[in-house]
Amino acid sequence: MFDVAVFGSLFLTLFVIMDPPGITPIFLALTSGRPAKVQRRMAWQAVTVAFGVITVFGLLGQQILDYLHVSVPALMIAGGLLLLLIALDLLTGKTDEPKQTKDVNVALVPLGMPLLAGPGAIVSVILAVQHADSVASQVSVWTAIAAMHVVLWLTMRYSLVIIRVIKDGGVVLVTRLAGMMLSAIAVQQIINGVTQVIQNA
Repeated sequence: MFDVAVFGSLFLTLFVIMDPPGITPIFLALTSGRPAKVQRRMAWQAVTVAFGVITVFGLLGQQILDYLHVSVPALMIAGGLLLLLIALDLLTGKTDEPKQTKDVNVALVPLGMPLLAGPGAIVSVILAVQHADSVASQVSVWTAIAAMHVVLWLTMRYSLVIIRVIKDGGVVLVTRLAGMMLSAIAVQQIINGVTQVIQNA
């Protein structure tokens, strides 16, 4: 009732795409300056949102995209543009948003989606579910998805210790670094989307 090969393949794919170590500085930058309790809640919210989005697309992904007449490249380009806007805010140190709104937005966007549940992860899950042609394969696919989200939550949850070590100056440095990394991820995502559009033309 369990296919180790299917589990391992999807888990490794999602690990590379969702990149728990790489998400750490971005999470720290987006949640800096908030009480530890709020940061822990945001880590949980982000993972919950990502899991919810991945689950919905795993079950109904192809139907949703077909119904909306949205192609995967379009999804990638839109996600890239959204990440680029967040990255520019991090690079410029823009913190004009009201704190309450910011709390909600950071957990949902960009952390939950499109950083964690981005186009790459969504497409991988859609394909994995479609190719799982037995009960054992389906169980393995959904176990891999759940395990990946547990890893993401643990990574973000315990990365908060780093903030206590690096202090305020370190947080500013991490924020700028995260902005640069995030902008590179966003541009690459846009390039991938445009490339696919050209190839499919």
